[in-house]
Amino acid sequence: MVSVALRQVTKRFDSVVAVDRADLTVYGGELLVIVGESGCGKTTTLRLIAGLEKPDSGTISIGGIPANEIPAGQRGVQMIFQNYALWPHMKIFDDRGYTNLTLPLKIRKWSQDRMRAFIRPLAQKLGIEESFFSRRPAELSAGQQQRVALGRALTTSPQTLLMDEPLSHIDPPNRLKMRNEILKFHHEHRWTTIYVTHNLSDALALGDRIAVMRAGRFEQVDRSENLMRQPANDYVADFFRASQLILKEAAPKN
Repeated sequence: MVSVALRQVTKRFDSVVAVDRADLTVYGGELLVIVGESGCGKTTTLRLIAGLEKPDSGTISIGGIPANEIPAGQRGVQMIFQNYALWPHMKIFDDRGYTNLTLPLKIRKWSQDRMRAFIRPLAQKLGIEESFFSRRPAELSAGQQQRVALGRALTTSPQTLLMDEPLSHIDPPNRLKMRNEILKFHHEHRWTTIYVTHNLSDALALGDRIAVMRAGRFEQVDRSENLMRQPANDYVADFFRASQLILKEAAPKN
């Protein structure tokens, strides 16, 4: 199990400070959820950990090793993007060729039988229907593409899994099922998982701990009950108070 640490990490885009001297520790095997307002730096933080962006200052460590200069493909990190990042010219699944679900496994020289035995049950759990297999991403709905993106990430067996709003386009009934599958895979494999969301119910259901981010910094990182009962400041208190009010208003009325 691999820990992840940010120490005084800053990332600027011209005059905009997206991440501002951020400090964060994610324990090995933990599922940490980052919540916060739009534009607070959540996605940029994931991209920095993945190696898709380079910090202007500070240190990112993965497994206790400084990773600032380690290329993205060598960090043992897999990221699920908001825009899915599927290969548009490839089918979803065919164990005989290179497809969105098989490419990571074919690179590792898995046999057809082994790929079939691994991917078909995985696809079924994630709601990737067999009728999708011969399609290309443009022929799927946004929610279907999101399931494929999640499935592809899970085939790579990453040491660290980064998830950027992976359930944002999933309809409510399937959202609960996907949450359960994410938790199941996390507990089975004990990956270190960092999950970004605007959805407080997802955060409360999934996170071992929750990190509240504002203006590029982490205001408080703690277990959900401590964040609600002992908020570090007014911002954290107001964030959970407002989010809980939204959840109550959205709940079905008897």
